[in-house]
Amino acid sequence: MIGWGMEGVTMRDWLVAEGRRFWNTVIWSWAGWRASWASEKTLRQWSLANLLSAGLAFALPLTPGERALILALGLMVLVAELLNTAIEETVDYISTARDPRAMRAKDAGSAAVAVAALAAGLAWLVILIG
Repeated sequence: MIGWGMEGVTMRDWLVAEGRRFWNTVIWSWAGWRASWASEKTLRQWSLANLLSAGLAFALPLTPGERALILALGLMVLVAELLNTAIEETVDYISTARDPRAMRAKDAGSAAVAVAALAAGLAWLVILIG
């Protein structure tokens, strides 16, 4: 039996339920990626930039830590782009009226992408210059 208020639930039942939740998360995440990929040209552009960056990171004689930093920051750019897409979609869903708050929300999302990309670029610069 499992504790924490789950009396009567066997370990097997708990594992099955957690497996189902995990699988649903995978399905929903994949659906989000596909929808963003289909609608956002910038996600496709940043994905290409990431592939090129990753290829370069493995082609150059970098340390494992340097490679990890480059790959992680590249993924963070994609995370920022996906969050920016979510902000834009939400703002557009809520209202089509022009509102300065909506513009600030969208601009902040865009700025997050720019800051993440700047971090990735600076990491490359520091690694290459030494």
